[in-house]
Amino acid sequence: MTFVNDFASLLESKRSEITAWMTKKRSEVPIPIYGSVDIRDAGWKVGVVDANHFPAGFNNIAVEEKPAMAQLLKTHIEREFSECSWVHLYPESHTRNTGYVENLIALKELLELANFRCTVGSADFEDLGHLNGISGPLKLDQVVRTEEDGKEVLQIDGHTPDLVLLNNDLTDGLVEGMGSQMVSPPPSMGWHRRRKSQHYEALQGYVEDIAEMLGIDSWHLMTEWFVSKDKCLDKEACRIELAAEVNNFLQSLREKYQALGIEREPVAFIKNDRGTYGLGIMTVRNGEELLHLSNRKMKKLMYSKGGVDVENFLIQEGIPTILKNQDDAPVEPVVYLVDGQAASWFYRINPKKSDIDNLNSPSAQFESFSQSGVRYGEHAHSWHALVAELSMLAMGKELLSYGTE
Repeated sequence: MTFVNDFASLLESKRSEITAWMTKKRSEVPIPIYGSVDIRDAGWKVGVVDANHFPAGFNNIAVEEKPAMAQLLKTHIEREFSECSWVHLYPESHTRNTGYVENLIALKELLELANFRCTVGSADFEDLGHLNGISGPLKLDQVVRTEEDGKEVLQIDGHTPDLVLLNNDLTDGLVEGMGSQMVSPPPSMGWHRRRKSQHYEALQGYVEDIAEMLGIDSWHLMTEWFVSKDKCLDKEACRIELAAEVNNFLQSLREKYQALGIEREPVAFIKNDRGTYGLGIMTVRNGEELLHLSNRKMKKLMYSKGGVDVENFLIQEGIPTILKNQDDAPVEPVVYLVDGQAASWFYRINPKKSDIDNLNSPSAQFESFSQSGVRYGEHAHSWHALVAELSMLAMGKELLSYGTE
């Protein structure tokens, strides 16, 4: 079954209708300044399996894509923060992660290419003068918390930036002094508050609308999922209950696969419902695997950045990838979006993993769209852009829901 290819002409025939619908929907929600999504493409299903509101990895963007991405950043900032000329980039505290530092270097370059002054730094870095990236050092600007007009703010050299651009997922909570400033993305979207399941709740309606427009089953454009709540997995009773839930979920997937003629056994991904940099994830083929976890696997599943307790788990249909590189290693697209638009692609390749595994591990490699995009075809590219941009709409809808809480 090759859904992506079979329905490619249908997608293109609806292009103007989809564009008009997307424009209308973008006017109804706050569009994120940026985001990234991981996509799995099985041929018979294309879906976003992870959505990041504070993306790293800008260093994997191809040189030729940077001018267009910088222009989208400029468009967004000028529209939403019209008086902005100075953007301060507020990063994670990954002082030893040279890959992450390289991401900051690339993001600073994009902002400067968009003609903004860009400073970089965090109050957590104290007296550090620079961070070491792969290509060289990144100069840090000293950030202090102070008062301005009776309100706490972050300042650099005694001055307050026009906009603080967060590249910190706030798992550990809000940053003191930031609430009185212009900040994007909004701190309420940090992992101290946000849940992965909330994204899929918001995404579901958009996917159903597009599927209706195309006359197809929405199942083909979104991973199946549910949330298992209040699971203290160090207790046997909780593991037994979770195992039963997973078995029921896998059985429903099995029946759907059989009805569609998909000849493979379904797999479930069990994820911490909060952001974890690809950690805290387990793949299971039946619920009984959860009843015999080793201490190592238990700790891995219960892992949470910042030591936050894990109680709720997102159970997600594992979508295998049909995409392979020239060495037959599994590949998944990663789409970077600015101002709600798919602006850059690259591909995560992991020769040590299978087509159903989580590819986000230290053995992953990356190739730009210009290097290998042609291998995967224009049809796939169009579907990937569609589901990625729907995901950005869902992020905007998430933010609106937080505003009403």
